[in-house]
Order: sequence, then structure tokens, then C-alpha cells
Amino acid sequence: MSRIFSPGKLMLTSEYFAIDGALVLAVPTKLGQEFFFEKQNNGKSILTWEAFHQQKPWLTAVIDYKNWEILDANISSGAEFIVKVLKNVQHLSEIQLKSTDSYHLKTNLQFPPDFGLGSSSTLMNNLAEWADIDPFQLNAVSLGGSGYDIAVAKAKSAVLFQNKPEIFFEKVNFNPKFKNSLIFIHLNQKQDSREGIHLYKSKIKSPKLVEEFSDLTRNILLCNELEKFSQLMMLHEQKISDFIEIPTVKEKYFSDCPSFVKSLGAWGGDFVMSAKFNGFEDYFWGKGFTTVFEWKDLINS
Repeated sequence: MSRIFSPGKLMLTSEYFAIDGALVLAVPTKLGQEFFFEKQNNGKSILTWEAFHQQKPWLTAVIDYKNWEILDANISSGAEFIVKVLKNVQHLSEIQLKSTDSYHLKTNLQFPPDFGLGSSSTLMNNLAEWADIDPFQLNAVSLGGSGYDIAVAKAKSAVLFQNKPEIFFEKVNFNPKFKNSLIFIHLNQKQDSREGIHLYKSKIKSPKLVEEFSDLTRNILLCNELEKFSQLMMLHEQKISDFIEIPTVKEKYFSDCPSFVKSLGAWGGDFVMSAKFNGFEDYFWGKGFTTVFEWKDLINS
């Protein structure tokens, strides 16, 4: 079987303000999603889908893609989602799902789904690459969202991303000299971003405030001192907190932490970023957060 790979992502700046065109800095993770595919010219129009989580079987489905009928599935809701996405692929693509060939498609998510590293965005990009279509377009009709995660998956690199006035992204070399001092802590739950986005959208925001986050992103990208980086991260976190009127993750869980703690993406779950200090592992473990990565273990740079 042929293979395609897309990396996961972490959103370092702008969070909810990305929706309104703030400049985002995001980085790829070493873990991502694999996509394997093969085609058989047998005139049956049957698609077999197998999805694995860390090499363990999760979803299996057999689909008649000529009539879009699910012939067999172990999880009906998962199979229905796959049919929805593949219909969009068929509509957008000029090369896949156009004849009576049969397909065997297999995915393997290399990280736990509750990590929030982009199980959906990596799937969208893998399918788009396979079908030779625009991943942003596939994502827009299938899922929605700002698209920064698609940019990381497509670029396989750290990116600067902006979705207004139109989608723009460029690869950047975000490789700060203090990177080995940075750590990433999982909050033991996956955050549903829709709730936070609904709250954000209910509030009036100014173009000036959106631009302030773009400026912060530019300054963070160019920063080469950990102390200054920490100050920028704390400023960024406080600005978001003041706007959405939710306490920062440090106030909520880590008020006595001697380092900065910054949310990455939707607030309330997934990963946060901090910097090493004496006894940092014992500190986070003692608070019940036992998944702690160093930069070299998680980020692909």
C-alpha cells in the first residue's frame, strides 16, 4: 500500500482571534496520521475503510460508493462521517472515486485522540493529497474552522497563518535557541473548541485588538530570549483571558507555578506550554498532570 503522512499541530498564538484574521504561529508535531491506499480495478465500486489509533483497530466500514450505501460498519456514526467526507472528496476530485474501481483505505492516528493534535485536520490533508484537491476546500465543506491546522499538515513545517482577507500561510523557521527549556503538559481532557468559539463570537471585538495579536505573533516568532518569550506568552494569555472573561489556565490549575503557563488552542483542555524549572516534573505530576513532553520529544523542528 502507498503511504501519505501529515503531522499534527500545536497552535502557539492567537487562539480564537484566528477566526477574525489574527496572524497565527503554529508548529508541527512529530506524531501525526498515516494514510495507506491501494486500488483494484474490479468494477465493483466498493471502498473498504480501516481506521487505527496507535496501531489498534478502531473503525472498519465497507461502503458502496456508487450508491453511497454503508454495507458493513462496526461504528455507524463513524462510518456516516467517513461517507460524508468521501462524498466531498468525490465531488472535488477529478481522479478518485470516479470509476468502478475498488479501494482499500487505511488510516493510523499516531497519538491518542484526546491529545487534540489534529486527528481531523491530518485526515483532511491526507485525503486531499491522495485525491489531488485543495485541503482547505475539503476542510471547509466537511468540518469548518480557521484552517491553521490544515496549513501545518500541508506545509509539514512551522507556519505563519492568516485566514482573512483570504487564506495565507508561509513556512517559517521557528527554532528558538531556548527550545530545550520549553515543555508541553496535557490537561487530561480534549477541549471541544465549538463552545469557546461560540463564546468568542458573542463578544464585540475591534480590528485594533485583532492586530495586537498579530503583533504579538510577530514578536514571539522573532524572540530569542526565554525571559522575553515568557513575558510575551503571559501577556498573550492575559489578553485572551480579559476578552473572553475566563481565568487563565495558570490561575485555574497552576497558580503557584514559578514559570509561565500558556494555553495552546481552545481553552480548557488539550496541551499547555511552560518552561522548565527545578522539580518541574514532580510539580505537574503532583497536580495530576502526568503527560509532560519536552520540545525534542513532541515538536518536529
